[in-house]
Amino acid sequence: MTDDVVDAHKMPLLDHLVELRSRLLKSVIALVLAFLVCFFFAEPIYAFLTEPLAAILRERREDPRMIFTALTEVFFTYVKVAFFAAAFVTCPVFLTQLWLFVAPGLYKKEQKALAPFLVATPILFFIGGSLVYYVIFPLAAKFLVGFEVLGGEGDLDIVLEAKVSEYLSLIMKLIFAFGLCFQLPVLMTLLARVGLATSAGMAAKRKYAIVAVFVVAAVLTPPDPVSQISLAIPIILLYEVSIYMAKLVERKRAKEEGEDDYDDDFGGDDEPDGDDDGPGPGTAVTPA
Repeated sequence: MTDDVVDAHKMPLLDHLVELRSRLLKSVIALVLAFLVCFFFAEPIYAFLTEPLAAILRERREDPRMIFTALTEVFFTYVKVAFFAAAFVTCPVFLTQLWLFVAPGLYKKEQKALAPFLVATPILFFIGGSLVYYVIFPLAAKFLVGFEVLGGEGDLDIVLEAKVSEYLSLIMKLIFAFGLCFQLPVLMTLLARVGLATSAGMAAKRKYAIVAVFVVAAVLTPPDPVSQISLAIPIILLYEVSIYMAKLVERKRAKEEGEDDYDDDFGGDDEPDGDDDGPGPGTAVTPA
């Protein structure tokens, strides 16, 4: 093999690596810039995250507060808040750069199949996070704060003194847990498209999936039945949605395979450019 042939084989890989580095660099720059902006607004962002708990505490006492026990705790908490907010804001940038890197190597049919999943991913994550913030966490917090003992004669008060860092860890854990679990339809539909999962197989394993869902909910949520059930029920519903989406994928694949069989029987062309170099139906071929 000559040096020219070797270079011809190496250059495409090098070009891909250079483009990958460029895409990653743009994404990281966007993340850093967003982090700097978010760090400037870290305090109001954190106040927004604490509002569900603050609303419940204001109903029970006049002076709701949070505490920190280390000098650097609040600072590093704001750093984490800024990073999480920046990652959420720049998620579309990462997905766009990923799409621009992958799309040129895909056929148009594959691009049309993959594009909706890239759009649905951040939307479903946002829906899961919003469900936590506006519905699940207020219910769980109200249940857990209800164990406070206030104003008992002759008894010691049992009062919640929430730590700044621990609260952030809890709320972000719940947001990420729900956001990732809401990706279930995307994951199962992709598996169905590549043939690694079927609607019939998912339906047959429904009872095992329900048990696994409650186990995952028990691990990812606080140890109270409200938050565990609140996570388990949406995941079960999303599992049913995944089965329906898999059925749609299978129907579409069967339709496409039927059209391909028709084209093969009647001299259709499978070339990507649509050109037909072979003889069509009814064309006489002169033997050599």
